[in-house]
Amino acid sequence: MAVDQAPAAGQPSDVHARQLAGLDALELGGSTSRGLASQLWGRTWPMLLAIAIVLAIWQGVVWSGRWPEYVFAGPAETFGTLGERLTDPEYWQAIAVTMRRAVTGFAISVVAGLVIGAVVSRVKVLRAAFGSLITGLQTMPSIAWFPLAILLFGLTESAITFVVILGAAPSIANGLITGVDYTPPILLRASHVLGFRRLQLYRHVILPASLPSFLAGLKQGWAFAWRSLMAGELVVIIAHQSSLGERLYYDRELADSAGLLATMIIILVIGVGIDLLFETGDNALRRRWGLQQVRN
Repeated sequence: MAVDQAPAAGQPSDVHARQLAGLDALELGGSTSRGLASQLWGRTWPMLLAIAIVLAIWQGVVWSGRWPEYVFAGPAETFGTLGERLTDPEYWQAIAVTMRRAVTGFAISVVAGLVIGAVVSRVKVLRAAFGSLITGLQTMPSIAWFPLAILLFGLTESAITFVVILGAAPSIANGLITGVDYTPPILLRASHVLGFRRLQLYRHVILPASLPSFLAGLKQGWAFAWRSLMAGELVVIIAHQSSLGERLYYDRELADSAGLLATMIIILVIGVGIDLLFETGDNALRRRWGLQQVRN
């Protein structure tokens, strides 16, 4: 009798297992049904369409005759100048100088934002004292810091780095603080039961739980750092250190509209490229947490 009842007792679990397996297969099938080429095309064609629309509007404004060509060059002249500059080693050196400043300033900002966010988020007195101040620093226009930076450091690279850090670090700190605030209390209680204290608590519980908000803070911090850097290179011109901001400054002084627009395109492309890197990291985190949406 027991032998006859065993299949019947196990039948419901088998049914549920098959149902769950079917749902998993359906979800995985939906996410892998498209080939790599199809996925790339799905990501590329909206960008190409946006570029085509911008170029059409750009050319239409040029044809309207609102501004002379030396003030507002057309796409053909601009991209011709861009091609010439990309064959110039000095132009690549200017790009390298700008990227070095950006990476250095952003790296210091990440360390500063991480330390400030970790301390302020866990110490109530510091949270009450400096929480609003951090947000206030985040809303300060970067250009407003340059008079002070020039007084402190002169027309040097340190002045630019100083403003980049002040522009990016508050956003990174706020991202971490927000992530810590939304850490589930049950995780904190479980970590205390397991004996985690201070650094172990941050390393194994709080930082992993706050990664989505922290990543958003990093992305916003990079945006502020990049904008601060461009403003700094326009204000602080350092001899024998060509940069993209310096190229913008001299193109404006020489009324070289095509050159100015060409450099602006390079700045835009770099910004879009870094944003795609952050988007890749965000998608990887979503997949790891099982939050990636199924796309048809």
